[in-house]
Amino acid sequence: MSFDLKTTVQPEAELSPQQKKLNRLIEKIEQQKIDLAAWEKAQNDIQQHARKTLVPVYNELHGVLFQQLEQLWKHLHSGDFSKAEVIQLDEKIQHLAAYLKDSKALSEQEANTVEEIDNFYKQYAEHTQAKKAKKKPFVGSDPVFETNTQDIDDEFADTDHWDNEQHSQAREQAKLKKQQEKREQAEKMAEQSLKTVYLKIAAIIHPDREQDESKKLEKTEMLQHANAAYEQQDLFYLLKLQIQIEQNRGAAQKGLSADQIRFYKLALDAQSQQLDHQIDEIIDSLVWSENAKIAVQKSKGKVQINDLYKQIDADTEAIKQQVKWEKDRLRYIKKASGLEMFLRHGML
Repeated sequence: MSFDLKTTVQPEAELSPQQKKLNRLIEKIEQQKIDLAAWEKAQNDIQQHARKTLVPVYNELHGVLFQQLEQLWKHLHSGDFSKAEVIQLDEKIQHLAAYLKDSKALSEQEANTVEEIDNFYKQYAEHTQAKKAKKKPFVGSDPVFETNTQDIDDEFADTDHWDNEQHSQAREQAKLKKQQEKREQAEKMAEQSLKTVYLKIAAIIHPDREQDESKKLEKTEMLQHANAAYEQQDLFYLLKLQIQIEQNRGAAQKGLSADQIRFYKLALDAQSQQLDHQIDEIIDSLVWSENAKIAVQKSKGKVQINDLYKQIDADTEAIKQQVKWEKDRLRYIKKASGLEMFLRHGML
């Protein structure tokens, strides 16, 4: 069964502004449904392409970085380094451990090693922080205590920075909360509209009320379509079906009433938001790197399926180049002389 969802059989020129706006919304949803079907079809293929091209080079990179971590950890406990060099080594080892701790490319033994090193630096940071807090003198209002003005200025500067950061985080959280509330409201509206439209259709076309056998068969088929659409929560299809039924009965010859237009617009707005959310969820599930996230954010609403294939290929080439560089770095730091050179020039 196929038909167009139209608000009236009147010519376009005779439509009211509200009816024209509703028709544009209908066209938008029809395109969204086409886009959603295309993304659903492409989702598995894109994931397969990423597993075939991107994942292997990521695994290779993590393997090389683990070797670096292991080598630097060994040097740290066996070499004779200056205080500045030890700081460099600690920072690099800590960075590598933090990066690799969630890696799926490492063996169980390698993952345990990474976790042990990461925990060591976390405990060391906590111990250092506690030590500093213990040594910090109490500054009160007693005039015998001298206050360093620069320290106070720095403290206020830090507080301002913290306040700005907290404000940004709060604003972002409020934005996300508003989006979530809007989505939940749209889902609730769509659910209510779905039931309302379904019950109205069922009441009009229920075959048990039809005496004519040929019309009874037709209504039975239409009710089956309505049942299927209701089970799939396809509000758009039910609205199409309802308008077709009204047109068949001659109820739409003079166009929809203002109340009908308002109802359809509310219902279709909710459906449109749901479709947008479904498409965004698929796209987000296919975003795997910071570069990909930035690319998607820049073209949100315009990102195409081919864009993600191109981003996978670009990221794959970039990681291959990084693997080459990291292998060269590993070759140098395996030797004490090479590590000393890196430390001396701050290249670690």
